[in-house]
Amino acid sequence: MAIFEIKTELPPDAVAALEDLLAEREEQRLMVVEDKPSGRAWLTGYFASQVEAAAAWEGLAEAMPANWIPGDPVVRQLPEEDWKSSYKAHFKAWKFGRLNWVPVWERDTFVVPAGEEVLWLDPGMAFGTGNHETTRLCCERLAQFAAARGSQGRVIDAGCGSGILALSAAKLGFGQAAGFDNDPEAIRVSEENAMLNGLAGHVDFAVGDLVSGLANRSGELVLANIQADVLMRFASELCAAVAPGGQLVLSGILGQELATVRAKFADVAAGWAVESRELGEWADLALTSPA
Repeated sequence: MAIFEIKTELPPDAVAALEDLLAEREEQRLMVVEDKPSGRAWLTGYFASQVEAAAAWEGLAEAMPANWIPGDPVVRQLPEEDWKSSYKAHFKAWKFGRLNWVPVWERDTFVVPAGEEVLWLDPGMAFGTGNHETTRLCCERLAQFAAARGSQGRVIDAGCGSGILALSAAKLGFGQAAGFDNDPEAIRVSEENAMLNGLAGHVDFAVGDLVSGLANRSGELVLANIQADVLMRFASELCAAVAPGGQLVLSGILGQELATVRAKFADVAAGWAVESRELGEWADLALTSPA
């Protein structure tokens, strides 16, 4: 399969702000890569065609303040093996509680500790390995929910990306888990990851947005790792999908946005218990509905 890489070097003082912009735009295929020893950084991404790569760059460049814009990016076609090596470098195995998230290419060497579970992942072009703070916050909330309440409830993964949250729920014993995303490529990757883990047919994946994906559906645990402005726009739909006594976990929230998001959901979900945590520059919000 042909893969096209887009890459341009960044001014060091633009790195943090550009990372924030990528997160705010929920950009899944462009990323900032830093070489700490040299102090250099690049904006890079991988696409199925040169046209897609150019369109992604143009859309981002239009949103950048003039003083951030780096030089024109270089677009080049990568052989399949070069592409695989490039994105593998950004995904490392990690664990929380009794669940391990491990790249599938480590399957022959990774030893699963006794009494623990493993979710093998090949993220492809979809967002979600757990190495990013926003996904990690959700994974940890999921594991804590299962440890505290057991795995009898229903789990909904809104904006599922690679399927990591819904598949993690299945690995933790939840018999009813569903995930949806408005990107068909994310659903394809999610279903591939289900097959990698012997979970084909165990999780309901479908293309949908925060209206169609939540319609006529409720869960004891609803997870949404989506940018803050989208979370607030669909606050009513997200809260309505939480079963009585259930929990809504929101991530994709920058620390400076937390107070605004919290105020919005406090208004929509009056009387719900609310807590939050921070990891790096990111935060989550967990809201528990009255029983």
